[in-house]
Amino acid sequence: MSKRNYDPASAASIFGFSKGLLHKTLAQAVAAIDSAIDPKDIELKGKGELGNLVEKFYYDYEPNSDPHPDFPKAGVELKTTPLKLSKKDEYLIKERLVCDMIDYCAVVKCSFEDSLFYKKCLLMLIIFYLHSKGKDARDLEFVYSVLWQFKDKDLMIIKQDYEVIIDKIKAGKADEISEGDTMYLGACRKGQKGDSLRKQPFSEVGAPKRAFSLKCAYMRTILSFVQESGKDMATNTDIKAEPFVELVSAKDLQSHTFEEILTARLMAFKGQDYRQIAGHFGMPVSPREKSRYARVTKRILLKGLRNFEDAEEIRKAGIIAKTIRVNIDGSINESMSFENINYNEVFENDEWTESRWYEIVTSRFMFVVFAEVPKPASGWEDENRYVLDNVVFWTMPKNDMAEAEAYWQNIRSNVLADTLQDDNNTFWKMSDGKDFHVRPKAQKGKDRYYIPISGEEVPRKCYWFDGKYVAAILRKAYGKEWSNKFVGKQ
Repeated sequence: MSKRNYDPASAASIFGFSKGLLHKTLAQAVAAIDSAIDPKDIELKGKGELGNLVEKFYYDYEPNSDPHPDFPKAGVELKTTPLKLSKKDEYLIKERLVCDMIDYCAVVKCSFEDSLFYKKCLLMLIIFYLHSKGKDARDLEFVYSVLWQFKDKDLMIIKQDYEVIIDKIKAGKADEISEGDTMYLGACRKGQKGDSLRKQPFSEVGAPKRAFSLKCAYMRTILSFVQESGKDMATNTDIKAEPFVELVSAKDLQSHTFEEILTARLMAFKGQDYRQIAGHFGMPVSPREKSRYARVTKRILLKGLRNFEDAEEIRKAGIIAKTIRVNIDGSINESMSFENINYNEVFENDEWTESRWYEIVTSRFMFVVFAEVPKPASGWEDENRYVLDNVVFWTMPKNDMAEAEAYWQNIRSNVLADTLQDDNNTFWKMSDGKDFHVRPKAQKGKDRYYIPISGEEVPRKCYWFDGKYVAAILRKAYGKEWSNKFVGKQ
């Protein structure tokens, strides 16, 4: 006997009915509402994703390729997405959320509001489940249910992201699209290496198959939203205020892009050194403080708010902001560090496209450049003087991705071989002359890490961009202006 008591025309009813999935597997949930179904029969012919199984066996409707939302009368699209457990038993986002395939030839013919993505994904029921390698889809446990609507500033930024992707297709560069081009909404690769390329409308060059997707950083904010609610179900459809501090306002976004707003805010201080900027805000700063340039930069951006990383747009977009000091001869003294390598995360990932390193290199980068200038007659005897000179938004080009992948594969080969001690590993070093290398951020005796196979304690190391690679990025961004501004190394 079936107990599927929900209204397919009501978003609230569809959302409420999802409660029967939580803390159960699909097999258990279906058994509780429909005794006529044998749990062993919960499968689809061909490759059936978990979301399709939920549609067919829990909500009792046939999955299809209709471009409209799964529940058209309610305007609700159903998505299932995996979580993974950390060593501390914390839920983590496993991957981006794929929303809708991109038809390069069709997508350029309509506006954002008329697009299939907008009509299909404006309101989504996102059901989180715990990934467990080797288990059948019907035996995976559901954890959270979120009814999520794109609205207000999120919708404005997603629209800007969508238009960035469309503009690239219209320019005949669908083959050059990168997830780092955008903030919240990405265009992720689909399929396997070697798959046939798709036709794009304004170029004879074929383009890889891609889909609109919500980036991992944005998905983490949705996960945090339901966790911070203190319940296993939550919706933002009745939430009026954003829970995070903001960098830009909705009013600002009506006339300028997010990047234009931040650039203008920073460039208002062009030509000023860190002491002058600190003095403007009345903030103390010491020449011995290593983070002094990053601190004044964040102070400009935040307009007095507390933490840059906690800002709403940074959390949702995963933007990586870095300050860079360029010497008068065009050289850069320091390489660029990122986070410590989580060896367990590397060990558990079979695919580099699901790795934390991949998320880093496909992020949008904001480089705030301080350029060296001659010292004044007094006051700068103990340090060189750098002034705020430029803001460069950057996405790693696809030509660099092969080396980025080889770098990650080298790290993973060492993890799998359990050769993480300094005298045994083959990690890329600075002396190898590559774009990326592995080394500690600081030499601290207590900065250790237990590795996944032997459980041995080893020094922590982190991901690095080599200084020469960073300089090459800036040279290209500056163009002809570089040789006029910096003399010496080219």
